[in-house]
Amino acid sequence: MTKTSYIDTILRAIDDCHRAPNVDITVRLLLSVDRRCTISDVTDTVNLAAEYMRKTDHIVVGIDLSGDPRIGDMTLLLPALSSAKEMGLKLTLHVAEIPRQWEECVQLLGLIPDRIGHGTFLYTEDTKQNDLVLTMKKHRIPLELCLTSNMQCQTVSSLDEHHFSFWHQANHPLIICTDDKGVFSTTLSNEYLLAAETFHLSPDQIWSLSYGAIDYVFAVDDVKEELRKKWDEIKSTLLRCDGEAV
Repeated sequence: MTKTSYIDTILRAIDDCHRAPNVDITVRLLLSVDRRCTISDVTDTVNLAAEYMRKTDHIVVGIDLSGDPRIGDMTLLLPALSSAKEMGLKLTLHVAEIPRQWEECVQLLGLIPDRIGHGTFLYTEDTKQNDLVLTMKKHRIPLELCLTSNMQCQTVSSLDEHHFSFWHQANHPLIICTDDKGVFSTTLSNEYLLAAETFHLSPDQIWSLSYGAIDYVFAVDDVKEELRKKWDEIKSTLLRCDGEAV
């Protein structure tokens, strides 16, 4: 299977989903770059993403950098990732999944990515790491946070110590995610429940997290506005006027 045949297969599935009756879901596709990839592979994937973004009317929307955080020299990939941004592709980068990756984090955050995956060790007691926090705050780079995944992968020792607390208290843009609902045997609803129970969030706070995430969807403004309308329509059925969950 070639890269193009793989992408075409996924796009056909997305189209089938959009055409299916009574299926209310909006799907966009990121092409993944693994940290083990060669510069040639990364450049090829970036060029494919740009090509498919144009010919699918932004169904393919960007690049995701992921993979084993212990592997690869990210300095070699920076030109290709920078080129992706120049082409109009969105960037979501998995960074700071393990401690003591200061130089790499500085380089990748220097791209001003559109979202950060995990970012578990962006904030520590180390002063240098706090400089990374300042960069995150300055550019309001949203964080994708996955509580169950981080617990099962043992990158956090307990839910109470999850970095959600720090970023939420800082009023930073957050997007609660599953990471992979099949691998980690969870659902998005369960992740919201974990956050609510662990950090004593009110129904209004949970609602705000969900509604606010729409701002960072990799889609055109019309799609975001349609999603906001849907959220607004169902809000009254989920929350009473006193802010309690129904």
